[in-house]
Amino acid sequence: QVQLVESGGGLVQAGGSLRLSCAASGRTGSSYAMGWFRQAPGKEREFVACVSSSGGNTYYADSVKGRFTISRDNAKNTMYLQMNSLKPGDTAVYYCAADSACFRLRTDPKYAYWGQGTQVTVSS
Repeated sequence: QVQLVESGGGLVQAGGSLRLSCAASGRTGSSYAMGWFRQAPGKEREFVACVSSSGGNTYYADSVKGRFTISRDNAKNTMYLQMNSLKPGDTAVYYCAADSACFRLRTDPKYAYWGQGTQVTVSS
């Protein structure tokens, strides 16, 4: 079992920045790939970014590429999402997830561990 807790959400103006954190506990270590998803009101949950267990490989949705940066610190069991140049379209609840590989998170995350989510609101 892995427990995930997100933090760092909030209200920011368009063009601003936020940094989300996801703290992992339980059966942790560097064995899990970790990623971020988001869900806006009335929309389906969508993949945002993923980082491999070692931190050596990262993957991004086209909509955030060049603006968001995912990273992890395995010594602290924490993953981060640095979000720059935020747009109103980035408004959503952001969820942290963990699974055996980024491929699984990106294509079929139904067996992933999930956090409770943190709200990000970008005003125009």
